[in-house]
Parts: sequence; structure tokens; C-alpha cells
Amino acid sequence: VQLQASGGGLVKAGGSLRLSCTASGRTFSSYAVGWFRQAPGKEREFLGHISMSGDSTYYGDSVKGRFTISRDNVKNTVYLQMNSLKPEDTAVYYCAARPPYYNDYDTLGYEYDYWGQGTLVTVSS
Repeated sequence: VQLQASGGGLVKAGGSLRLSCTASGRTFSSYAVGWFRQAPGKEREFLGHISMSGDSTYYGDSVKGRFTISRDNVKNTVYLQMNSLKPEDTAVYYCAARPPYYNDYDTLGYEYDYWGQGTLVTVSS
């Protein structure tokens, strides 16, 4: 599967942004998807994960309550809704997929085999 993240841009602190992760192929519902980000000079950070069917989500502590992950398997798209954005949310955001039929999340990212190219989010103060 090939993934493409989009929707990044410049937003003021306190604002919202929705990222999309669109996949190629006809079996997108077989892939669980995670979102990560990486700021300059910092390690990759796990943001959250959604199961293949979308009935289960998990979030990292830094974004819990502010970010929401959802998916539309008909449109082959996973979304990351980001609210109450802070300057420290500035980073390149990536979506990644587990191998087919693997539903669990991995906060380190090593178990995700497919990665999108990333989209830059900049939050100004």
C-alpha cells in the first residue's frame, strides 16, 4: 500500500487543522494506521493509532484530548483532526500502516511497514 499525507500548513496557536492520509489499493480496510510526527532535532513521536475497522483508537499522552483519529475505508483515508494547536505541535506529520491484518499499535513505529511522505504543520504563537 502507498500512503500520502496531506493537509499541513500554517495555523495560529489555538487553531485547528485536519490532516488526511490517503492510501492506494482496494484493501485499505486491512491496514491499521498510526500517526507520528518529528520536529527538527527531536525524535519521532507517536501520536495515535486506529484499528483496521476504525472501532478502536489509541493516543499518545501529549495529544490525548486534543487530537482525534478517524477513518473512512470507502474513501481509503485516515484523518487526524488536531484542535487547540500549540507552537510545540510544529513538526512534520507522518502516517504509517501496519502490515495487513496486524491491528496493534507500536509507539516506537518499528512495526509500521508503510510510510507516507509527511506533511509540515507549523503553529505560530
